[in-house]
This record gives sequence, C-alpha cells and structure tokens, in this order.
Amino acid sequence: MPGLEGTSNPTKVIVHPLVLLSVVDHYNRVATSSKKRVVGVLLGQVEGDSVNVANSFAVPFEEDEKNPAVWFLDHNYVDTMRDMFKKVNAKERIVGWYHNGPKLRSSDLQISELFKRYTPNPVLVVIDVQPKAIGIPTDAYFAVEDIHDDGTAATKTFEHVPSEIGAEEAEEIGVEHLLRDIKDNSVGTLATRVTHQLTSLRGLAERLAEIRAYLQQVLDDKLPVNSEIIQNLQDIFNLLPNLAIPDDASAFTVQTNDEYALIYVSAMARSIIALHDLINNKIENRQAELEADAKENETKAQPEVEAK
Repeated sequence: MPGLEGTSNPTKVIVHPLVLLSVVDHYNRVATSSKKRVVGVLLGQVEGDSVNVANSFAVPFEEDEKNPAVWFLDHNYVDTMRDMFKKVNAKERIVGWYHNGPKLRSSDLQISELFKRYTPNPVLVVIDVQPKAIGIPTDAYFAVEDIHDDGTAATKTFEHVPSEIGAEEAEEIGVEHLLRDIKDNSVGTLATRVTHQLTSLRGLAERLAEIRAYLQQVLDDKLPVNSEIIQNLQDIFNLLPNLAIPDDASAFTVQTNDEYALIYVSAMARSIIALHDLINNKIENRQAELEADAKENETKAQPEVEAK
C-alpha cells in the first residue's frame, strides 16, 4: 500500500463508529463474563498521513493468562475473511488489528509482526469497551525500532499516534437513530444538556491537569523542553478570549444572562402548565363525582315514588 511503504508512520488514525459497535458486540459475545481479551482485524484505507479504519471483523484468539508469550491466532480464518470482504468492498484492505486492552501487553509486538504478512505497517488500536476515563475509548500504536545510544541492538516498541472518531453522513444518521432508541425519555432535554456540559467540563479539567503536570515536570527538569508542545499550548491560550477588555466581558455577561433568562422563563412556563393541568384535572374529577352522586340519588328516588 502506498501510504505505508515509507519509513515514517501515519500521524493520525480515524476510527468509525461501526468499528466501535462491532468491537463491543464481539466483547459481549465472547468475553463479557471473563478476563479474556478479544482480538480482531481492522479494515480500511491509508489516505496520505492518516489511516481510515472503516470496518472490522472478529478473529478466534486464545492466550495463556500465566504466560503471555503463549498465544494462538487463527490466520487461516483471517485469510478466508479477507477474501470474503474483498469481494464485497475491494477498497477496504487490512490496515491493522485491535484488542480491547485496556493496556498494551508483551505479546502485542509479536502479533503485530504476524499482521505484517497482510500490510507492511499494521496499526494497533486498543479499544476500551468499558471506559472509566472521560474521552474517546481508542488508542492507536505503530511498531517502531528503538535505536539505543549505547550501541546495543535495536529493539521493537510501540509509538503512540493520535486517534479520533470520524463518520460518513450515513453513519452519523445511523448513530443518531441508535442513540434515540436508547435514550431515557424520563430525563428532560435540559437535564441531558446539563449532564453533557458537566461531562465536557470534567474532560477539560483532566486535560488542564495533564498540561499543568507536564509543565511542572519541565520546570523541575524532569522532562526536556519540547518546542512543538509549547507552541501548541501557546496557540491554545491565544484562542482564549481576553476578559480584560470591557466589551468582551460585557458580551459574555449579556449572553449568559439571556440564556439564564430563557431557562427561567421555560421553567416557569412548564410549572404554570403543570399547575393548570392539575387544576383542570381536579375540576373534572369533582364534576364527575357530582354527576355520579346525582345519578345515584335519582336511582334511589325512583323506588320511593313507585311505592307511594
């Protein structure tokens, strides 16, 4: 494949939602009640400096929990499935493999070497099916040679590359329908928005804590200064609004007050409508009771008139 024949690895891996759903389904079918990890093949294309992972399929895999060097992966099954997928979509080729992690294991380098028979530089995507941290549940790695300064033989290690979740328009529509089906209708839209905002703020706080820890280690001379990271941080801080400017501060205040006013009016309207419905319900129930009492009195009065 043209994108993987060079010495440099792709700098980005794009994982589609279909792959995430397939991995979760694979895990639930095979290893949901055990400590086993699941392994599968990733299909897609290499486009410039990025790997587009659009599809996947599960692979029979076994390993010894006590001895990580002992493992079995059915590559004959991989060959058969590759040929079948090639008939369906010739553009989708094997670009790497996945497992559910959540961390790398010592046998991963050996498995990556096995996948070199299908692609020159396979990508390993660790997909955490039970994420506990905020953020995307994927981590992508490429196997590289680590050359030592002391003259010893080079060793193989994994190099982490950024990964993101991307989707075509059809996939986005499917994901929206899926989320709509699993949506909790008992939770209001406002509560959902607040929950999403809290989750985003927690993620932002974690990222800021990581930045602070990195800068502190640089100040303590525990890590070398990386000019590229410092430049990216400077670009991020330059994007922040300058609240020292009165016009900007006033604009933020006005927008915040408008949003709060809208929330307040909406809550008041909802309360008034609920109270109005409650009063109408009380009136209807009272009217029904009066009508029922009137019919009962008429029924009792008729036998008395006939007796007279």
